[in-house]
Amino acid sequence: MPDSFEHTPTVAIRMPNGALASLAGNLDAHHEVAIADLVLAQSAVRQTVEQLVWDCAPEVVGLSVMTFQRATARRLIGLIRSMRPEAFIVVGGYDPSLAPDAWTDPALGVNAIVRGEGELTFRELLRALDRKRPLSSVAGLWFRDRDVFLQTPPRPVTPVENDTLAPPKRGARVLSGYTMLGRQIDVVETSRGCTFDCSFCSIIEMRGRNFHRFPIPRVIADIADARSRGARAIFIVDDNITLDVERFRVLCEAIIDAGLSDIDYLVQGMTSAIAANGEELAPLMRRAGFRYVFLGIENILDDDLAFLKAGAKNSAREHGRRVGNASVTAIDILHRHGMLVVGGLIVGNPDDTAGAIAANLAFARKYVDWPYIQHPTPYPGTPMTRDFIERGLVVNQRVEEYDGTTAVTRSAHLEADEIEFMRWKAERWMKVRHMPRAIRHDPRFLLRNGRQMLAHTFRGTTWRSLLGLESARDVFRRYRAIRERERAYVDWPDPLSGSPAASQAAMPPASSLTFVNPSR
Repeated sequence: MPDSFEHTPTVAIRMPNGALASLAGNLDAHHEVAIADLVLAQSAVRQTVEQLVWDCAPEVVGLSVMTFQRATARRLIGLIRSMRPEAFIVVGGYDPSLAPDAWTDPALGVNAIVRGEGELTFRELLRALDRKRPLSSVAGLWFRDRDVFLQTPPRPVTPVENDTLAPPKRGARVLSGYTMLGRQIDVVETSRGCTFDCSFCSIIEMRGRNFHRFPIPRVIADIADARSRGARAIFIVDDNITLDVERFRVLCEAIIDAGLSDIDYLVQGMTSAIAANGEELAPLMRRAGFRYVFLGIENILDDDLAFLKAGAKNSAREHGRRVGNASVTAIDILHRHGMLVVGGLIVGNPDDTAGAIAANLAFARKYVDWPYIQHPTPYPGTPMTRDFIERGLVVNQRVEEYDGTTAVTRSAHLEADEIEFMRWKAERWMKVRHMPRAIRHDPRFLLRNGRQMLAHTFRGTTWRSLLGLESARDVFRRYRAIRERERAYVDWPDPLSGSPAASQAAMPPASSLTFVNPSR
């Protein structure tokens, strides 16, 4: 989908969808596959899709969708159906996996829903279509049979240790322009899953509590493939690579030994693991080329960490006992070894006061290099969603605004607008503070595009507001209006316009269709 998170302008960062390349790589060789990452065509989505449909004449079209991309996906399905009414439409990804009812309306025209990990399910689906076998034989699927959706048994999580999955097929991409501050970027997966059960996270609902590791030689070959195609920055997209610190250390050594340390690496890390093992691990990470580390700090207040069920992965420990938050220790270690910290925090939890939010914003201002501050969002299936609904704190059912930086829930003490305003006002200036470091690393790109990046960060600002003739509230209102317009990516009517399904959120109403498990 073209919809992107608004933390960073797409002129600065456009990441590939690694799942699409993995799906393509695991199909049978006789299929012609085209991957279209529409984040690369945000200003011309309809024209791009129309051209691809004309050029490829696809028999099957798959769409990978997150919850805030739901409305865009529906419009794209309507557009594709108008051009290729005979095409078989498949949806997958987090939203169809965790909220399948949102995709079953007959007016939408979805033929099948792939739930959970998609590589093996999608491959078997195409084999069944090829060979005219019943789709009921494909595990992990919901599929339409005339006016009824049938549900097959869930597919078990795929172990990846023994070459169960083939490498991604990057050559199937038909659009280009993935960049990170002017450097071509790609994504690599070295492990899957997480054993923690944070209340805000969809990973457990999607995959269960497990952790599977790709063999190190396969990972190195995957990095080398991305580099051979021009990548000079790589985001390691593992759910929680620091669950196995020793393996991460071995991976760093393997990157160095393979001569692949001339790439800028980005990775997500767990604060407790970095704090406990960083003195040995961080020097290796830096030698291997790691530059940015996303730390899931989540919150610096114990009560909020308890609600988020994130205390265990953010705790500093001595002799097995918790002795405080590990975030400062982890950040200090990374900074001392020349790495930059992207600080992931969540503000606006159910019992947050203005003081609680201000404390987290002050922490981010003091310690992190780039803020990634989000609001708790009731994504389908998460324990957080149930808590917010039971307490009557969900105030916005428009799922296209479930992008993490739009406050769609209130707290017991603050309205959603006030929570979002506090985050927005503080975060803009934190981003500006990072500009000098970015300029030193990528001077030509920043000199060419710095003004556009600042304009993105300060959307809504005018000369009147700069001169103090307008309040920050006025700027915030303009910013939100701009953000609303930005979400209109596809000039095509929503097939479900006016129906309850068009706005259903994390807990959609029960479908009017009948669901049957053919195995029964």
